[in-house]
Amino acid sequence: MNESTATALTEADLSLSGPAQGKMAELVGQVEEEIKGVRVYAAPGGCSGINFGMTFTDQIDGNDRVLEYDSFNVIVDNDTMQYLQGVEIDFIDRGDGAATFVFNNLQPMGGGCGTCGSSQGSGCS
Repeated sequence: MNESTATALTEADLSLSGPAQGKMAELVGQVEEEIKGVRVYAAPGGCSGINFGMTFTDQIDGNDRVLEYDSFNVIVDNDTMQYLQGVEIDFIDRGDGAATFVFNNLQPMGGGCGTCGSSQGSGCS
């Protein structure tokens, strides 16, 4: 793994709201293994044709882009980044156990029932 080959992201490319930054920092702090950051990925499925998810990762690849925060990194591969350009990841806790990350400003993918993962649609867990 060569981290120097990863491209840096800016908040114009992808951003996290204050609540999302706080929750990610909290979750990363709970992981006992050595990790490089939180990987955001796209997978086929859902009503818009794509589902987004997040997982901890211990590697950064050459086709990855990295958004650095003080206590964690957000890592996105180039294929996923095409769907996330200009997106804000937010964390919403309604206080009833329905806390979730949501993806705001997703571009419509065409067809389906709306934009899954947006604050108007369902979130990612």
